[in-house]
Amino acid sequence: MESAKPRIGSRPAQRHGHYFASCSRGLEELLAAELKAAGVDDTRVGAGGVYITGPLAHAYRACLWSRVASRVLVALGEVGARDADELYANAVELPWEQHIGAGATIAVDFIGVSEQLRNSLFNARRVKDAVVDRLRAVTGLRPDVDVRARDIRIVARLNRERLTLAIDLGGAQHRRGYRGATGAAPLKENLGAALLLRCGWPELAAAGGALYDPMCGSGTLLIEGALIAAGAAPGEWRDLGRQKWPGHDPLLWQRLVQEARAAREQGLPGLPPIAGADADRRVLAHALDNAAAAGLAGRIEFSAVALAAQRRPQAMAGRSGLLICNPPYGERLGEVRELQGLYEDLGRLVREEFPGWRAAILTTEGPLEAALGLRFARRYRFRNGAIDCRLLVHDPALSTRATRRAEATGGAEAAQPAQEADAVPAGPSSAGAEMFANRVRKNLRRIKGWVATQQPQCYRIYDADIPEYAVAVDRYGAWAHVAEYAPPAWVDEALARERLDDVRAGLASVLQLPPGRIVLKTRRRQRGTRQYQRLARENHFMEVAEGPARLLVNLRDFLDTGLFLDHRPLRRLVAAEARGKRFLNLFCYTAAVTVFAGLGGARATTSVDMSATYLDWARRNLALNGLPEAQHELVRADCLRWLGAERRRWDLVFLDPPSFSNSKRMEETLDVQRDHVALIRAALRVLEREGTLLFSTNRRGFRLDAGALADLEISDLTEQSIDPDFNRKPVPHRLYRIRHRLARVTETS
Repeated sequence: MESAKPRIGSRPAQRHGHYFASCSRGLEELLAAELKAAGVDDTRVGAGGVYITGPLAHAYRACLWSRVASRVLVALGEVGARDADELYANAVELPWEQHIGAGATIAVDFIGVSEQLRNSLFNARRVKDAVVDRLRAVTGLRPDVDVRARDIRIVARLNRERLTLAIDLGGAQHRRGYRGATGAAPLKENLGAALLLRCGWPELAAAGGALYDPMCGSGTLLIEGALIAAGAAPGEWRDLGRQKWPGHDPLLWQRLVQEARAAREQGLPGLPPIAGADADRRVLAHALDNAAAAGLAGRIEFSAVALAAQRRPQAMAGRSGLLICNPPYGERLGEVRELQGLYEDLGRLVREEFPGWRAAILTTEGPLEAALGLRFARRYRFRNGAIDCRLLVHDPALSTRATRRAEATGGAEAAQPAQEADAVPAGPSSAGAEMFANRVRKNLRRIKGWVATQQPQCYRIYDADIPEYAVAVDRYGAWAHVAEYAPPAWVDEALARERLDDVRAGLASVLQLPPGRIVLKTRRRQRGTRQYQRLARENHFMEVAEGPARLLVNLRDFLDTGLFLDHRPLRRLVAAEARGKRFLNLFCYTAAVTVFAGLGGARATTSVDMSATYLDWARRNLALNGLPEAQHELVRADCLRWLGAERRRWDLVFLDPPSFSNSKRMEETLDVQRDHVALIRAALRVLEREGTLLFSTNRRGFRLDAGALADLEISDLTEQSIDPDFNRKPVPHRLYRIRHRLARVTETS
């Protein structure tokens, strides 16, 4: 007798289920700890999250109480997916009718690629086809697909040739429901909570400690801190029923929400003093609205005060506590230099107004840490969007302040100086060093033919190919430059040091370089007389050759070397197209591209940047190549304001903006993903009608808004702009050729 087919919308059995709470890498243990505290005890930590086994209430508690989770998923199964056909055949066998009700709309998010499944959009469509075909075969009904207003979100994650499929139970966990308008570059709520948990705020709050944010913006850190101190569930405003998952138990959910609200009401009266300040009155208005929406009206004090004028609030007199903030941080040298005064003021505020307090500051790796003039007991790695950051924790109980900021330019973790030793080690000194050395040898064999033919003096030889050795290594003639990527937070400092020692030993062996020729850009605790060795004071400029050009690089003194190696093909392209033309270089950096335009025969060039340091470097590069400044103009200005006022026109324009900038010399923040259409339009205003604009960005995950630029002729030159040493995923940059359509009509008429 044929068994009856399941009825569409029939509720899955709830006695025992499998779920997955995802989070950012490095926060898995934090997530597991908070789930255990919430009564979710059957868990297993995995990469990127925590596996949960048990009743539906466990998943609901994760949705309700987790502060750091990204999403909570209902796991449906893991299937083989060697190719598109196997993916479809296995996905169609899953009981989708138990999880998608009649009339529900669906959407599929597909994450990951493999050798056979390279297109995420195509892979998502194959999963969608399997779901639709299964439901039509079993129930006779076909669900609608609605990417923007779906009722059921299906998550497919491909790892090698295995595909896990799940239903998103609670949506984006960072959306608590209280945040409306925000300031520039706001922290996600779950990142803010993770920062507070990492620096021990729950324990400080329980002991009556106060919380202060001197650059509070729209108030995310303070609101999350208040919710933690009150024992309030961050997910109590979450509406799980709106996604129409048939397994939803509204009575169970409401019961758990009521328990959470009762805990909040009990905890709110005992909140310690919580306050913040910001120089921007407009963003403080958003903070007040957000606090009220979170049920914290009147419980957080906000003040409009510039950082340099701030004092400890009267309500916090005689208390210890936590000062935490997310100050702006630049991505390039000029932006960093502009922010040093701000960081000096922040360090002074900690020392003079909050002595004895714990302080936690989220920033990027670089000299801004030294400008604070503080000693840091702990450091944690985080990702704020696409930016690698570090949470620096100053704890007077464990560390002492630097005596003079001038001495502390290198900080407690100065850049590791090169050792001027001439001897080359005989070989790697450990198994790890040998493993790293073998990978470098393999990479060098891969590009051997290209190196022999093109004879580049500066090129990349390794880029985090082995996860444990997360560094980028570039060859600069007889030198090697090593830039450390942020290791996962769970890697302890001693192990990280061992791995960097392996990198140094492996490179010395393979490249036959003395240790003094290997420059390691990392943060290391220094001892004795070397504790305060300065960064950016060695004046370590040296000349390198690239094709016909001679360029200055600096491997030791700055975060950037002065030469973007991945732009090598782009510089060749500019040289080939510049003859007889007027060339404009926007956000010119050290003007290496301008040098190639000049050597390629440009009639005149103009290079614009806001940094005096960059422009001085650019001036030296031009002089080194015999390009007189009278013909090759250097302009110090905010590119956006300069473009708005400029009346001249250029035949060839190169636009390479920073991914993000909030320099105090700029009137507003710059986000290349958000602002690229306006940037391109501004550059086109000074482009001759038959001219060419080359637009480049190194923003990871960048997507060109082709619809907003549909009136232009756009060619994607990314693939041909990458030499073999950078031929890896993800691509190091995107490059587009942009022209007015009328220009092309004129050429072909």
